[in-house]
Amino acid sequence: MPSRSGSFAGAGAHPGRAGSLRNLVRQEMVARQLAEQLAGRDAQRVLDIGCGQGTQALRLARSGHYVTGIDSDPAALGAAQEALAEEPGAVRERVQLLIGDGHQCGRWFGARSFDVVLCHGVLMYLPDPDPMIASLARLLAPAGLLSLVVRNRDALALRPAAAGDWRAALDAFESDRYYNRLGLAARADRIADLAVTLSEVSVPLRHWYGVRVFTDHAPDDAPPVDGRQLAQLLEAEERACRTDPYRQVAALLHVVGMK
Repeated sequence: MPSRSGSFAGAGAHPGRAGSLRNLVRQEMVARQLAEQLAGRDAQRVLDIGCGQGTQALRLARSGHYVTGIDSDPAALGAAQEALAEEPGAVRERVQLLIGDGHQCGRWFGARSFDVVLCHGVLMYLPDPDPMIASLARLLAPAGLLSLVVRNRDALALRPAAAGDWRAALDAFESDRYYNRLGLAARADRIADLAVTLSEVSVPLRHWYGVRVFTDHAPDDAPPVDGRQLAQLLEAEERACRTDPYRQVAALLHVVGMK
């Protein structure tokens, strides 16, 4: 799978690592949504497929969970290892970082090995997400959670339209394929289709959120805003990400199934 680490860096406890405004919003919204889904679940065994620079893995480890992070990009994994090295010893002991991708997990881990499996920003690079979802579902223990972050096909025309690329906007109505800001070919999913797939692998849809409703069109190099303005921006994004009709046109979907 192509590496996506360049667009998925995150701040965690270090604002200097936040990267762009778009990325900060993405990571913060997903983290808040995960926290909501994990409320009351202590010391979960978590597998993070495509962990990138480790933003979500480290946040979960700080909350007391045991995280195995996997990424196919050595540079991203190196950044995750550097960030991990700065954490307290108790956090470091709860994180294992491995190089590889989701296709290897079936060989590395047995059935029901994890309480939570994250697969964020990965399925969009696969021609068909269903086999990967089925493989990850097998790794879940009973009552385990599967967390997916995918591109929203129902909003696929919005980004090119905002940039004035009307040909790409028109094409988006007819196809689930697109080129992302990294210039990589990718594909998008609809919530209804994902709900069917999750049901078929016995991990039915529990809840879904939008991710990045208002800030998706920000320039790649737009820096995060500070202080009160940032707090208000994140509050607005959070409300939109869980409220119809706004979440339906978010750039990304965060989909959570429970076994």
